[in-house]
Amino acid sequence: MAGLMDKAKNFVAEKIAEMPKPEASIEDVDLGGVSKDGVTYNAKVGIMNPYSQSIPICEISYVLKSDGRVILSGNIPDPGSIAGKETTKLDVPMKVPHSVIVSLVKDIFRDWDIDYDLELGLIIDLPIIGNFTIPLHSKGEVKLPSIKDVFGGGDDEEKKE
Repeated sequence: MAGLMDKAKNFVAEKIAEMPKPEASIEDVDLGGVSKDGVTYNAKVGIMNPYSQSIPICEISYVLKSDGRVILSGNIPDPGSIAGKETTKLDVPMKVPHSVIVSLVKDIFRDWDIDYDLELGLIIDLPIIGNFTIPLHSKGEVKLPSIKDVFGGGDDEEKKE
């Protein structure tokens, strides 16, 4: 009887492992905005759902690192669901206080950008399997706006016309 149970467990485990699972990728990380409270970064995530039914996203967790250290971590509870048989685009806003940005001055003045290392975890609720985490990772740099970008000002060519 124990042998039969082991075979059944192995069969079920193999079938679950072969099931298609949603796939995700971080498509872009950019500066979302600057306010009196801090700087908002925005990660754009695409999630492909192979099933015909929508799947709820339980939570998105994130860790944002710069210059080798964690500058922000947090989570977004219940951000919505992934539509069936299509790619759903999600925006993941992350607000970094100005005090943290000030600590990155050396990196900013070196090349007028902020190097980042972003780790995201999308926790979704799959039928039969239960909660499933899709780990995502992205490294890159976010270019900071110049004074001209912040305060406006056009090209000399535009002024001549």
